[in-house]
Amino acid sequence: MAKKELNKEGQNTGTQGTDQINETDKKAEQSPQKGSQLYVFFLSGLKDVLYAENKLVEALLEMESAASSEELKDAFEDHHLLTKKHVSRLNKIFGLLGEKAEAKECKAIEGILEEAREIIKNTPEGSATRDVGLIIAAQKVEHYEIATYGGLAQLAITLGFDKIADLLERTLEEEEETDRDLTFIAENHINPEAEQED
Repeated sequence: MAKKELNKEGQNTGTQGTDQINETDKKAEQSPQKGSQLYVFFLSGLKDVLYAENKLVEALLEMESAASSEELKDAFEDHHLLTKKHVSRLNKIFGLLGEKAEAKECKAIEGILEEAREIIKNTPEGSATRDVGLIIAAQKVEHYEIATYGGLAQLAITLGFDKIADLLERTLEEEEETDRDLTFIAENHINPEAEQED
């Protein structure tokens, strides 16, 4: 299910093209509030989520390897590819702002990913129970990202960064779709299988 959505995204060259920086974009993202405390807070949030996305690129490979369900493995693989695209999109946003793309440690994502590692350590290899735990950990990541991208998109609108707001909202929609896909897999496949395990 997730793979189908990702393939649509990958084949849509028009959408990918809009992620490229052009001279009009560079001139468009000028805000009279760029030196404000709100702007500094906005920039800090972008650095925070850049760190989270970079960490997730690595973690999703581990989660894919640890999962036993082929459907879940496919979902993690798709999310890995989509997360790499989100990193590129964030780099574009920093470019539009004329800022260096610097990541700032995100303790929230570190905590969630540590929990995922604990799930892998404490559940039987090849079990549906492990897959249940991995889905829950992945959805905690999604809910963090949904809250973060939603908040940053609203701040971008407030600051007058309309192009950046569009990019953040696009990522937000993709994160919401991933969350729905994981819920579908859990409810229709993994959870019922885990219930039958001893």
